[in-house]
Amino acid sequence: MANQHRSLFSAIFILTICTAASAQQKTATPYLPTHAEVLQNYKAADALDSALKKVPYLTGIRPNWEQGSNEFWYGKKTANNQTAYILVDADKGTRATLFETGQLSSDVSRLTGKPVKDCVFRVEEMFFSPDKKQATFKTLGAWLKYDLATKKVELTKDTTHHRYDNDKPLQERHFRWEGANTDSISPDKKWIAAVKGGNIIVRSADKQTEIKLTTDGNAEKPYGELTWSPDSRHLVGYRIDSREAKKVYYLLSSVPGTTRAVLKSHDYEQPGDEFTTYEQYLFNIDTKTGIKTDAEKIDFFGAPRLHWRNGNSRYFTYEKADRGHQRFRVIEVDVNTGKTRNIIDEKTKTFIYEQRIFTFYDAKSHKIVWVTEKDGWRHVYMVDELTGAQKLVTKGNWVVRDVDSVDVSKKQIWFRGSGRNAGEDPYLMYFYRINYDGGNLVDLTPERGNHNIVFSPDRKYFVDTYSQVNVAPKVVLKNTATLKTVAELEHGDVNQLLATGIKLPEVFVAKARDGKTDIWGVIYRPANMDPQKSYPVIENIYAGPQDSFVPKSFSVVNEMQSIAQLGFIVVQIDGMGTANRSKAFHDVCWQNLADAGFPDRILWMKALAAKYPQVDISRVGVYGTSAGGQNSSGALLFHPEFYKAAVSACGCHDNRIDKQWWNEQWMGYPVGPHYEQQSNITNAGKLQGDLMLIVGEADNNVPPESTYRFADALIKSNKMFDFLMVPGMGHSDGGPYGRKKKKDFFVKHLLHAEPPARNVNEMAAN
Repeated sequence: MANQHRSLFSAIFILTICTAASAQQKTATPYLPTHAEVLQNYKAADALDSALKKVPYLTGIRPNWEQGSNEFWYGKKTANNQTAYILVDADKGTRATLFETGQLSSDVSRLTGKPVKDCVFRVEEMFFSPDKKQATFKTLGAWLKYDLATKKVELTKDTTHHRYDNDKPLQERHFRWEGANTDSISPDKKWIAAVKGGNIIVRSADKQTEIKLTTDGNAEKPYGELTWSPDSRHLVGYRIDSREAKKVYYLLSSVPGTTRAVLKSHDYEQPGDEFTTYEQYLFNIDTKTGIKTDAEKIDFFGAPRLHWRNGNSRYFTYEKADRGHQRFRVIEVDVNTGKTRNIIDEKTKTFIYEQRIFTFYDAKSHKIVWVTEKDGWRHVYMVDELTGAQKLVTKGNWVVRDVDSVDVSKKQIWFRGSGRNAGEDPYLMYFYRINYDGGNLVDLTPERGNHNIVFSPDRKYFVDTYSQVNVAPKVVLKNTATLKTVAELEHGDVNQLLATGIKLPEVFVAKARDGKTDIWGVIYRPANMDPQKSYPVIENIYAGPQDSFVPKSFSVVNEMQSIAQLGFIVVQIDGMGTANRSKAFHDVCWQNLADAGFPDRILWMKALAAKYPQVDISRVGVYGTSAGGQNSSGALLFHPEFYKAAVSACGCHDNRIDKQWWNEQWMGYPVGPHYEQQSNITNAGKLQGDLMLIVGEADNNVPPESTYRFADALIKSNKMFDFLMVPGMGHSDGGPYGRKKKKDFFVKHLLHAEPPARNVNEMAAN
């Protein structure tokens, strides 16, 4: 009875909401501009873009730490599009402006012999004299020395300094296919291993002794990829059964100085293509014998990187991800017997996200730090290398996004994660530290926002920049040990931005197809939106499962805002099937890329329309690039009842045509009938609505024939569409020309108005 009451209440509630939404919609008149109003919108949009370029709004800073010092400099945009360069001393907690570009632009132009437009030049590198009285910086291909007291600038050849690479990770990462070597010298420097005629030859360093370890190798199936044991007594190698990578081709039609098209090709493995395989062998230098290990052939991504057990040359481990992405192992090998043992053996019925597998080997403690989604959320496990025992280090309904570093002396893991904080956007990034045993979890960045931090070289300090899509950034310098703020460096101000008339984006949340899961997105509105009018909706779509894509940090000037100025409400949404949520959320994409989260996206936009009468979901457009190009076309093919117009750039319109590593990750291996069933090309005859295809003839990411074949299928199905091929362009949304065409397309098909006649400069004439 209680369930019946709840069902009745839900029905009444939904009916009330729908009725209220319907009543609201009646108060908003569809926005259908006249041609004169369209021209005015274009001019106003250009004027707003120009005004925004002059506003010194803050999106963040890039700290450039000095090597061996706790000082750093950064650039900050100021009035009139200039840049101020600032020096910070973390130990003293001081911040001082060195100069603004406008102060030095005439001297820089004179000394470099190059024009400095609008008093703007960019400092590429900079370092300081020991007494901090002089700054030496590089710009426009020249090095200049600036005296901070006299304000004088001169050319200099004294450019010796030790530059700290802020982008280099504290611990270098290696993937499992990056490890093996050929023609290697043994660790004790006594032996040199090489491959000759397909067979392994080992020579003594004094060239007095030569050992032929194999005789059955040949050019077709050679041995290779050799790695020495730490004690130089064993050599690990592989019998290789090679497969030549197949090629894809494209034509460059308009190369200057030619009268014929130029044919280009490059290696490109597609789903289902055969890979080179590797059989693992062990060779004993003392006995001059070899044995084949009982490991399976490696048929995916080449010979692996080996991890030798600390202080022991008898055992090594390597990582193996099976083709099809449904099994991942860390395998131990006994070099004396050739026997193997699985230390980690993860299996799944869907997929293991290969590119986000993280492992770190703490050799001294025989621990493996391993990040996996196997418990339903992406978390850190500690694995005992000797016993295989696993312990969950982080836990809960949230996600470890990446590991920054592992401190083996303090037995701590530094990582970034999202979704821990209840009641807020689960995609916001925070930084944490936790002990090996799962204790003492510390939030380094507790302030609400999407965080990005850069550590000082000694990690005593870090600069934290945090913001939200509609909350201006704050930049603080913190002490890593105490987490106390040493200094506030910057605090963004939106007042000048708002004075231009621009509207900040809004974060909007609605329920997914399951009625429980929150779907997050953002909304961009025209600056001059009339609340009595209803506007077409355009979705910027990218549903690639490798990540999430809705912006989380403050950034007002972008294409979505620019399109909105023409009379649209522009949205971006992360639907089910994208990453950075639960494994179940992610698994929706498995062998199901055509889904693209559309059921969630459509419900989200319907909820948006129910709240805001200015949202007209009878006129919905969509655009995207690459996987987004596949998605935008798929919107018209599979959901024509909702989407009415689409612009699709360099789309992967059939997952059999695109790159192997990406498509097999999500669509699986072997290639089954679901590939064809979900192909835009196969389903071209279903097209309804208005479609524009864009492709660059020189695309070496997604082969151009993916778009050409889709166009061919549309033509054979007697479907009308617009087509733009950009000569010489690679993997792109069409560039400035294509973006103009995209805007004009949506104005024509969603606003039902004529865009400007650009060839006669109609906007200038009006």
